[in-house]
Amino acid sequence: MLKENVPSVHFYDQDFVDVYDRTWVWLNELWKSGTPENGFEGSYISYENQRSFNQYNACLASFFLVYSNLSYSPFVMLDYFYSKQEASGAIRGEYSIEDGSPIVTADNPEGVHPPLFPYVEFNLFHKVGNKKRLKEVVPIMEAYLGWLETEFKQENGLYAVPRAATMTYNMPREGVYYPLDFNTQMAVSALYMSAIGDILNDKEQSFQYKRMYFSLKTRINTKMWDPEHEFYYDLREDETRIRTKNIGAYWTLLAEIPNEDRANRLISLLKDPDGFGTDNPFPTIAASEPEFSEQGNGFSGSVSPIFTFMVIKGLERFHEYEFARECAIRHLYFLLDTLHPDGTDKGDLFEAYLPGKEGPAQWTGNPDFPRKKFLPAIGLSTITLMIENIIGLNISLPRKTVDWIMPTLEAMGIEDLSLKRNLITILSSKNNRGWEIRLESEKLYYFTIDILDQKKKKTLPIPSGKCSMLIDKL
Repeated sequence: MLKENVPSVHFYDQDFVDVYDRTWVWLNELWKSGTPENGFEGSYISYENQRSFNQYNACLASFFLVYSNLSYSPFVMLDYFYSKQEASGAIRGEYSIEDGSPIVTADNPEGVHPPLFPYVEFNLFHKVGNKKRLKEVVPIMEAYLGWLETEFKQENGLYAVPRAATMTYNMPREGVYYPLDFNTQMAVSALYMSAIGDILNDKEQSFQYKRMYFSLKTRINTKMWDPEHEFYYDLREDETRIRTKNIGAYWTLLAEIPNEDRANRLISLLKDPDGFGTDNPFPTIAASEPEFSEQGNGFSGSVSPIFTFMVIKGLERFHEYEFARECAIRHLYFLLDTLHPDGTDKGDLFEAYLPGKEGPAQWTGNPDFPRKKFLPAIGLSTITLMIENIIGLNISLPRKTVDWIMPTLEAMGIEDLSLKRNLITILSSKNNRGWEIRLESEKLYYFTIDILDQKKKKTLPIPSGKCSMLIDKL
């Protein structure tokens, strides 16, 4: 029954397909309903020893739940946080799973989390096409970003938030006052709020957030870029740079902050084994840092699917499709080797992995890390990267477009993916006539095939029903 409700993927390595299918099975097992006591009216992804609803996890999970053909709503967890908004615009990062009360701590007294709502809603709009929802959530997001600005924006135009607000825990960044990742996430939010303004034809919103975006972009480029090390760094309170290379710098790619030269320098470090180019890409700090641990040691060298996903989405912004795909495949092989280890050991999937070999990361003194079957992270690799980067599909329902970027021709594709009451199937295979792409749809949409190694690119309207195209004839 489950397999019929979610899209099927096809890939030449059946292990990739199997872990994709198993993730949906695990999700079905871990999908729990809220209670009258905690005020959660929908369902959510649970995990072992869960004590709270987590804003960061809800945002991340939406990137793969959106591919469930709405069998598992990507909206309900987000709407829970929206329903908790206070008069000030505040939305806390965690709420108790018992009674729905906000959870704040001494090291994060306002309960701030990475501000990802606009990025998430923009992505959901292109996958689901609900413009009415965008109109409804814009005031909530505006009030939330306004609260962040009132509480945390400093006179220099940067945001000062507690280290705990970055969700990077024991990452070596002592003395950080202006976290690079949080400031860049604010730029991401402004960038997508402006784009949402364009979608809604709200010129004032578009201009307001474009101005905010460029203001942050200028400050990040001016204050946080180190011309000697050619890298973006966190800042202390006196605006001196903390020269530890951490993965948070790569939010700048997603925010389109660096120019081409700076982006090339950042990307070269992703390919450098002494940088972030470990066998399992990409560790939380560069391998050349003295604090780097081959055992991961929490956020001092472990590989988190969350950051791997973020870096790969940033690489797409700079058209590094082949490298992004290569890294996604390498990363997924490490997950598979951890799930199916050699010998008699029983494998599993986790929220973080070793950078140089298969297996879960470690964190001395923290036996709860990494969490098993922590789907808010795992699903980003086994579902989202699988569809978007390994198979290579980019879907926009409002534009009625499906782009298929293939570094090289391979037997792969997707079957029964829902585009708002329109199930589509796109499969490539080789037969006696050569490479052929078979397509099936209930309604018209526009299909772009881009085969990078053959430099072939073609956009065609795909009519309802079944059709096929021969690559040699393009």
